[in-house]
Amino acid sequence: MPSSRTTPAAKTRSKPADPRLGEKAGSARAPQPAKASSSKKASSSKPASSRAERAAGRRQAIVDAALDEFISRGFTATRLDDVAKRAGVAKGTIYLHFKDKESMFEELIRTALVPLIGRLHAPPAIGGSVRDAIEGFARTFVQEVASTRRGEIVRLIVAEGPRFPSIADFYYREVVSRGLAAMRALIELGVARGEIKQKNLARFPQILVAPAIIAVIWQSLFGRHAPLDATAMLGVHLDMIFGERRTA
Repeated sequence: MPSSRTTPAAKTRSKPADPRLGEKAGSARAPQPAKASSSKKASSSKPASSRAERAAGRRQAIVDAALDEFISRGFTATRLDDVAKRAGVAKGTIYLHFKDKESMFEELIRTALVPLIGRLHAPPAIGGSVRDAIEGFARTFVQEVASTRRGEIVRLIVAEGPRFPSIADFYYREVVSRGLAAMRALIELGVARGEIKQKNLARFPQILVAPAIIAVIWQSLFGRHAPLDATAMLGVHLDMIFGERRTA
């Protein structure tokens, strides 16, 4: 008679896998595709960055070309077609960055002159005098504006501002008013410290900056006939306001 006992082989026979365990295992592996998506995002950000860099490069090329055209032709005679040709871009590309010629000129003022005026608002260095602060700014102005093509921007505003009041207004708002406010604050500090004797100078800060404007205009119109030492001239001007420096 066949035995009814269970054989050892039957005891060791494996049980069928629980399907729920399969679901858990599958869910544990689910985050793996996320790595691929994050890598796609990282790779897609590179082309976007490259496009932004190319756009910034084209914008700067347009601004540089505009400065060349404004200097050689003047604001009135400059045409956007000439700017585009010099910049090596299509005329339509200009309109992606600037709405017209005036906004392009405003960008020149904003990038070439406004940052320089911002330095005036810094207080004198610890232990330094008001005159030291003004002389430092004057040297910077001569080196970065009066002796460079940036000075041509100021000359263009003086020459053509009356015919284009919106440009003159922009220049006054962004450069002149800020510069005068900073100069007035320095003058008042100089008066309070006893460095400046003429208290009414604060009413007319234009007097303090007048040599800078003269230097720009002179350099542009008469520099080839009679070169001007703008730094030395500013030094004499400050001697008239602060008194001559004492030498050891």
